[in-house]
Amino acid sequence: MSQSRRELINQSIDYILQNITENLTVKNVADHFHYSEYYFGRIFKDETGETVYAFMKRLKMDQSAIDMKLKYDESITNIGLYYGYSPSNYSSAFKKHHAASPAQFRKSANVGSVVNPFCPARVDVFEAFGFYNDKIRIDEMEQIRVLYRRLIGNYSDIKDAWIKMLDDYKSYIHASTWMLEKFYDDPSIASNSGCICDLCLSADEDCELENVAVIKGGKFAIYRFEGNISDIFRAVQGVFSIWLPRSGYEMSERYGLNIYRKTDFEHNLVVMDLCIPIR
Repeated sequence: MSQSRRELINQSIDYILQNITENLTVKNVADHFHYSEYYFGRIFKDETGETVYAFMKRLKMDQSAIDMKLKYDESITNIGLYYGYSPSNYSSAFKKHHAASPAQFRKSANVGSVVNPFCPARVDVFEAFGFYNDKIRIDEMEQIRVLYRRLIGNYSDIKDAWIKMLDDYKSYIHASTWMLEKFYDDPSIASNSGCICDLCLSADEDCELENVAVIKGGKFAIYRFEGNISDIFRAVQGVFSIWLPRSGYEMSERYGLNIYRKTDFEHNLVVMDLCIPIR
């Protein structure tokens, strides 16, 4: 086999994310990568712990919930249709997955605070739109070549995963290396064990490891965060929940980027740019 199982699954997840609104089947995905449906389904479950079908269904439910949160003016019916569901099927599937109807979810999502999933006893209150708008700049970013490791699991494992990655790839790190996180989901929506996140290190052109990818450049909304790691969730959610829906922009890709500018893991302090690809 010309590529490792893990890299095959990573590429298949990218393909599913890029085509999540299409009527994909397990066979479609397996055929795209030139493997039998049986073999592909087996190694996908071995690597992720989920069947391909269950994974695609979960992504549809989570991504459609993000759309409801960000697109105030889009009807629930249209969002369901966009993801391939009839109105009645979408409502029942959504309620089964999120334990709330689409209407209940939308009402609870469009508020000025949210329970912090990393500390359930804590409620994070957002700032007003003007606070974020004053701090956000719109800029063109060039593409970034990165060495990445995909985390599929628990959000709380990210710090330990970073420590291991920095140790594993220390020979590829130098003074100008960037640390980045590429998130494909929303921790206020996805289950706490449903994190899909790429931990990335900017890579030199001569790096020929298998797990090298390119993050596309383009127009980004960039918010500078300086503070405690425990407050990153509040900042990200404020930008996504308060600023983005009212900004006149919409996301152009299904991910957000965190680019670390300074780190002090000993004291849990960071300076980072929260970057949203927009159009």
